Amino acid sequence: MSARRYLVAAATSGLGFAVAENLVHAGHDVAICGRDELRLADALQRLSGHPGTVHGTKCDLTHGDGPQTWVAGSVDKLGGTLDGVFVNTGGPGPAPFAKTTDEDWLSGFQQIVMPAVRLVRAAHPHLAAGSAVVFSTSSVVREPSLTPELVVSAALRSAVATLAKSLSREWAPEIRVNHLIPGRIATERVRSLDAKRAAATGVAVEEVVQQSQAKIPLGRYGDAKEYAAAASWLLSPGASYVTGATLTADGGLVAGV
Repeated sequence: MSARRYLVAAATSGLGFAVAENLVHAGHDVAICGRDELRLADALQRLSGHPGTVHGTKCDLTHGDGPQTWVAGSVDKLGGTLDGVFVNTGGPGPAPFAKTTDEDWLSGFQQIVMPAVRLVRAAHPHLAAGSAVVFSTSSVVREPSLTPELVVSAALRSAVATLAKSLSREWAPEIRVNHLIPGRIATERVRSLDAKRAAATGVAVEEVVQQSQAKIPLGRYGDAKEYAAAASWLLSPGASYVTGATLTADGGLVAGV
């Protein structure tokens, strides 16, 4: 299998890093970005030694020209058109609706929606025929009541899910566009959310984790590598007849059909 060229956004840790690692391990050439220079350098070090090559750029995707600059520079480094983009953004902190402000909603929009819009808009002219885009969101898109304190994230990530579905029609048949939902994956963000819930409810973090795992049919949090395997498949030619789809990698957490 020949090497393909991919962009993986926000890939210095968590799900983004796992997707980048899966791709370079398979021999593909990947460009990643991150806001923190030290975390970016550490990610590049950990991604070295695989069959594929990896390039990194310090970039804040929430800044207006950040996505365009990263895409243009990455296309030059990768040396050709793109075969896929993994669209990944950070999320706002937890808060019940009654405690959210206009600033929380506007900030969340700039953190979740606009980076996704700007990134795929910048990448589109460079995407080869047969390429793929995968948007990563959250299980709260399908079942918001799972984590009611993530109301801002649920509403705005739903906008990203709608964007994915819209582009799957607009960009067909040349480009496939899909939507991948992570459940409770053992990442730094999930650990932070568990810690905040524990502090708010006055229970141990271990108890919060046990309560969450009890709701998951597979009985555990997912590993980031398991999520990355699903993302890499959607980006690959192996999923050549899959577009406009929503795939959940959640251990059965989401109850809806």
